[in-house]
Amino acid sequence: MEKKIITSANAPAPIGPYSHSVLIGNTLYTSGQVAKDAVSGEMIQSDIKAETAKVMENLQAILVEAGMDFTNVVKTTIYCTDLGNFAQINEVYGNYFTSDFPARETVQVVKLPLNANVEISVVAVK
Repeated sequence: MEKKIITSANAPAPIGPYSHSVLIGNTLYTSGQVAKDAVSGEMIQSDIKAETAKVMENLQAILVEAGMDFTNVVKTTIYCTDLGNFAQINEVYGNYFTSDFPARETVQVVKLPLNANVEISVVAVK
């Protein structure tokens, strides 16, 4: 199977040697996204809800570039620095999925790149 790199101008540029996402066959694997604005380069961290919304917008930009949307997502991974924010993260995250929810795990970590409070990656299938 051919490996195709999918990049979106509407998501922030990677900060290391990785791609926004890789498409193998009909399956898209995204890199973890944080709340960095693609235009200004600034981190959105006014509150955990705004931060989570920006993360989801960045993921959405990548999915759209691949010809998909959140209905194609089958698996998500959420990393957060404080599980005390779980309910607020979940509230925002839930706005992007209405039914047939993807499989998911949520893990608390000590630190994330760019001092983010939340990072999310997805696996989607056409």
